[in-house]
Amino acid sequence: MGYGFKIIVEGDYACYTRPELKVERVSYDVPTPGALEGMLKSVYWKPAIRYVIDKIIVFNEINFTNIRRNEVKDKVLYSAVKSQMNGKGADPCIYASESRSQRASMVLKNVKYGIEFHFELTGLKDENEEDGENKHFNIIKRRLEKGQYFRTPCMGCSEFPIKRLELVEHFDEKLISDRILEMGDVDLGFMSYRVSFADQGRPVNGDWENPRFSDKASTIYYRPHMINGVIDVKKYREELRC
Repeated sequence: MGYGFKIIVEGDYACYTRPELKVERVSYDVPTPGALEGMLKSVYWKPAIRYVIDKIIVFNEINFTNIRRNEVKDKVLYSAVKSQMNGKGADPCIYASESRSQRASMVLKNVKYGIEFHFELTGLKDENEEDGENKHFNIIKRRLEKGQYFRTPCMGCSEFPIKRLELVEHFDEKLISDRILEMGDVDLGFMSYRVSFADQGRPVNGDWENPRFSDKASTIYYRPHMINGVIDVKKYREELRC
């Protein structure tokens, strides 16, 4: 195991989308490890490290709310962007008025989580020595202490930015909601653990200066329990399934 950290994150809203529901967004009751890894990558990320979530603590009562949002149903085509860059006049823009689609979402509100995690070296770019671990540890610690990030960390969806992210020495489990404690041992069912990409983080063209990555991916699932507000991700990680 690499160097570990504990952080507290809070947000007004969060959405950790269930992949089995395609038309309308419906959030899981609790965060997925993959979503939390993505949030941490907004603070600091390099190909040489990967984040591993070890524990999630749910402090606030689990409450849902329904909202409606306007979304665009198309994506900017890479081929159109490349064509315009080559002076061929293709239009790479998406016009919201023509591509708008209103969708309902069931999202979490007023969330607060404790997240215990560590990072490991991936061995990519030949950085696997002890000095590399110390370097990354110090950078992550400094950025968490100062509240720095290179893009706004979000609670599952970019529309729901974090309200607070704080590095802590320990979690005060006395602050866990009474309603959460009353739930006792909750079987959360099969949940998405993370999305695993076929390229394993390596450019398929072998060029780190101008990388091209694979879009092929599969979802890995696990079946955790939340016991008195605590999800021991490390324990249930042993039973990952594709």
